[in-house]
Amino acid sequence: MAENKVTILMQRYELGKLLGQGTFAKVYYAKNIKTGASVAIKVVDKEKVLKVGMIEQIKREISVMRLVKHPNVVQLYEVMASKTKIYFIMEYVRGGELFNKVAKGKLKVDVARKYFQQLISAVEYCHSRGVYHRDLKPENLLLDENENLKVTDFGLSALADTRKQDGLLHTTCGTPAYVSPEVILRKGYDGAKADIWSCGVVLFVLLAGYLPFQDPNLMEMYRKIGKAEFKFPTWIPSDARRLLFKILDPNPKTRISTAKIMENSWFRKGFDSKLLQVRPVVNDMISDVLDVDAIFGPSENLEAKQADTHPCYNLNAFDIISSSEGFDLSGLFEEKSQKKEVRFSSCQTASTIISNLEEVAQKSKMKVKKKDGGLMRFEGCKEGRKGVLCFDAEIFEVTPTFHMVEMKKRGGDSLEYQKVVKQEMRPALKDIIWSWQGEQEAQPSPVLPPSAPSSAES
Repeated sequence: MAENKVTILMQRYELGKLLGQGTFAKVYYAKNIKTGASVAIKVVDKEKVLKVGMIEQIKREISVMRLVKHPNVVQLYEVMASKTKIYFIMEYVRGGELFNKVAKGKLKVDVARKYFQQLISAVEYCHSRGVYHRDLKPENLLLDENENLKVTDFGLSALADTRKQDGLLHTTCGTPAYVSPEVILRKGYDGAKADIWSCGVVLFVLLAGYLPFQDPNLMEMYRKIGKAEFKFPTWIPSDARRLLFKILDPNPKTRISTAKIMENSWFRKGFDSKLLQVRPVVNDMISDVLDVDAIFGPSENLEAKQADTHPCYNLNAFDIISSSEGFDLSGLFEEKSQKKEVRFSSCQTASTIISNLEEVAQKSKMKVKKKDGGLMRFEGCKEGRKGVLCFDAEIFEVTPTFHMVEMKKRGGDSLEYQKVVKQEMRPALKDIIWSWQGEQEAQPSPVLPPSAPSSAES
C-alpha cells in the first residue's frame, strides 16, 4: 500500500488536513516538527493579494496580531513567506466556531455569560493596545478544548494611529447585522464604541438564538439598527436586558464602556477575576515575526499599473461583505425570492469595463445612458410584456485594477431581464469577469436560523 506523501513547510512544519478556505487563503492543521505542537497555518496566495491590492490589509493584520497577546485571542506565533505564499503560523483552536453552537439554538444563561465575559475581557485588552477589531461575530469567535473563547480574524481591524485628525475611524466595515449605527452613517466613529455594539449583538444572539435586527430589506434593517429597534424574547432575564439596553444604545456617546460592563452585576456573576489582569501569553513557540515590509519586497506595492480617468464609486470592505453571497441577509427571511440584482467582479479598469458593457448593449440593441460616477442605465428599444426593460449597472472600485459591478432591474419583465443578463451579457463579458454571483434563487443563509417566535420578532 502506497504511503501518503507528507508535505513539510520550510523544514519546520508538517502540513495536515485542510481546515477551511476562502478567496485568498487556505487554513491547514499542522505540527511543529521539532516540538510536536499542533498549530494552524493560514496560507495566503500572494499573487491574488497583490492583484486586488490587499497588501496593506495583510500588513495591518500581522501588525495587529503582534500587538495582541491575550488568553482569549488566537495567537500568532510567526509569519513566513516564500515567493508565492505568505504563511501565518497560529494557535490551533480545536473546538471550532462559537457560531456552530448558536446555530443549534439559544445557550443557557450561565454559558452565554461565560463566553461574553471572555469576549469583553479580550476586547477590552485589544482596546488598551489601540486595536479595534471591527468584525466581531460568532463566526470569528472560536472555542478551545476547554470551552474557552478565542477571538480571531483581525483582517478588518484598525490601529489607533490610523484615525483621522478628528480622532475617529472612517472606513465603513464589518458584517451588516452586527455593525453599529454610527458605522452605517459613515460620518466617523469611535472604534471602541463600535466594537462594544457588536459585542451586544453577539450577547443577544447567544441568549436569544437569533439576531436582534432582522429584515429582508437591507435598508430597513439599517433603519432598525439606527433606532435600536428590537424586542426581547421572554426568556432573557431582566438584568441581562438592562445591560443589553445600555450596550445597544444607538448613541455612541452614551453607550456603556467596557469598564462599566465589567462592573455590571449580571456580568460579574461567576466572573473569573483573573480575566481582569491584562497579561501577555507566554509560549515557548513564539518567535520574532518576519518584518512586515519584507514579506512583499520593494517592487510589490499598491501602485496601479494603468491610470484610469473614468470615474466610479469607491467600494470599501463593508460593501464587499454586504454584497457577497455568504452574507446576503435576504436568505434569512425569503427562501424563494428571485434576486433582482446580479454582480460580477473584474480585474480590469473601469474604462475597460464600461467599454465592454457599451459593446454588449449595442449588440443587444439597448440604449445606454451614463449618469454620475460609475452608474450606467440600459433601456430596451421596444415594449415588452411588462413595459420597456430597464436596468442599471453600477461600477464600484475596490482598487484601481479590481472592480465590482452590480446590475439591478429597474423596470420591465423579470424573465426578459434574466434572459438578457444570462444569455447575452454574461457570455459576452466572459473575458473580463473574475467571478460571477447572484443569478440563482436565494437560498436560506447559514448565518442564523430565523426560528424566533413571532412574539419576539422585531
